[in-house]
Amino acid sequence: MSITAIILTHNESRHIERAIRSIQAFTDQICVVDSGSTDATTDIAKRLGAEIYTHRFVNQAKQFQWALDTLDVHGEWVLRLDADEIIEPDLAREIAEKLPQLPADVVGVNLKRKHIFMDRWVRHGGRYPLMMLRLWRHGKGRVEDRWMDEHVVVWGGRTVTFDGGFADHNLNDLTYFIDKHNKYATREAIEVLNQRLGLFARDDALNAHSASFQASFKRWAKERIYNRIPFTISAALYFLWRYIFQLGFLDGRSGLVYHFLQGYWYRFLVGAELMELERAVAHLRDKKAICAELSRLTGHKLVAQSEALEISPVREDQLAPRH
Repeated sequence: MSITAIILTHNESRHIERAIRSIQAFTDQICVVDSGSTDATTDIAKRLGAEIYTHRFVNQAKQFQWALDTLDVHGEWVLRLDADEIIEPDLAREIAEKLPQLPADVVGVNLKRKHIFMDRWVRHGGRYPLMMLRLWRHGKGRVEDRWMDEHVVVWGGRTVTFDGGFADHNLNDLTYFIDKHNKYATREAIEVLNQRLGLFARDDALNAHSASFQASFKRWAKERIYNRIPFTISAALYFLWRYIFQLGFLDGRSGLVYHFLQGYWYRFLVGAELMELERAVAHLRDKKAICAELSRLTGHKLVAQSEALEISPVREDQLAPRH
C-alpha cells in the first residue's frame, strides 16, 4: 500500500529532519506545505526528498484541507504528521506490516499519541493514550473546518487502532510553549463564541464512527458540559481532575509544570479571552458586524455564515462528506 505523508511547517528547522526520517521507511511520497518559513525548514526537507509547497496560512484546518484538495497525492493512504511529531520504529513496522492486510471496509487508522514535555513522557493525567485518526484511505477523509481542535474525519467504512509509538515531542522552550498556547486560546475562544452565537457554520462531522470514540466524547463533554460552567470554576476543577483523580501527580515535577500550564493556565486563559471578546461585541446584533469586530480584535479573518455563502456557494459534491 502506498502512503503519502503531508506535513505543515513554519520555521520548523529544529524538527523537520527528525519528522521526515521517522517516516521515510514506509512512505512513498512526503509533501511539506510551508507557510513562509524564514529558516532552513524547506531546504532541509528538500534535501531529504520531500516535495515542497508554499501556501498562505489561515489556520491548521484550512491549510491541511488545501493540501488534500490541491496536491497531486499519489498514495492510496494519507498520513497527517505535525513537524514536531515522530513515528517511532515499532509503529513504522506496524504500519508497513498491517496496512496492506487491512480489509477494504477499513478506511481509517487511529494512532495512540503520547506527549513528551521537558524530555519526559507525560503518562498520566489522561494524556495517554490520545487516540487520533492520522492515517486514512485517500478520498475517504478530510479535516474538520474549525479554528481549533480540528480532527480528521472519515466516511464509507470503519476505523481500527494501531498500538506502536507515536510521539509529540516539541524541542522548543517554555517561552515557545506559552506563546503557542496563547494563540491557541484565541482560536478556541472564537470556537466557543461561535458555538454560543452561531456566527458561522459549525463543522459537526466528528463522531465515534468518523474518528475515535475518545475524540468524539471529549468534544461532546467540552461543548455540552465544560463550556457551560464559569471558567473560574471549570479550569480549577479540570486541573484537579487531571492532577489528582487521573494521577497527574505521578508525572513528577515536570509533570506538575505541564498539567498546571496546559490543564489550568491554558483553560483559564481561554475563558478569560472569551470573556473579553464577549464584552467587546455585546453591543452588536448583526452577525456580520460581530465577525468584523472579532476579526479586528483577534487578527483572524472571520466571515459570517450568510456572507460566506454569498462569497463562495457550497457545491453539491462538498455536502455529503461533511455530514
